[in-house]
Amino acid sequence: MPKNKGKGGKNRRRGKNENETEKRELVFKEDGQEYAQVTKMLGNGRLEAMCFDGVKRLCHIRGKLRKKVWINQGDIILIGLRDYQDAKADVILKYTPDEARNLKTYGEFPESVRINDTVTFVEEGFDEDIEFGDDISSGDEADPVDGI
Repeated sequence: MPKNKGKGGKNRRRGKNENETEKRELVFKEDGQEYAQVTKMLGNGRLEAMCFDGVKRLCHIRGKLRKKVWINQGDIILIGLRDYQDAKADVILKYTPDEARNLKTYGEFPESVRINDTVTFVEEGFDEDIEFGDDISSGDEADPVDGI
């Protein structure tokens, strides 16, 4: 077998994400923008977000963020509202958990917003009426399914 003479694979050529540790300035919302929390990832560069103005919107991740910034369920994002479609918006920025906590202390978010938790938007009382039966049959009896 010949010796490897290369310097590594394609991951070496891609480079590392150098800007992770660097602090960036906190970006506040402007006119035509809104804060939102991701409720569901839909795929194909789209997600569903619950905006802090009370509207659930379908959001499109713009190309600059698409393969560089990974957005997950429960993340706090800044979206740009569309003039012609109120039910759709574009993701402008993803806030880190530290930035989201800072924005909450500035009073930008409602008090009910949970920053660290992965949000599951299930109605309360949804699964309280489920009962599990304790009538387990003993091993001596033949199962009706096995007798077929």
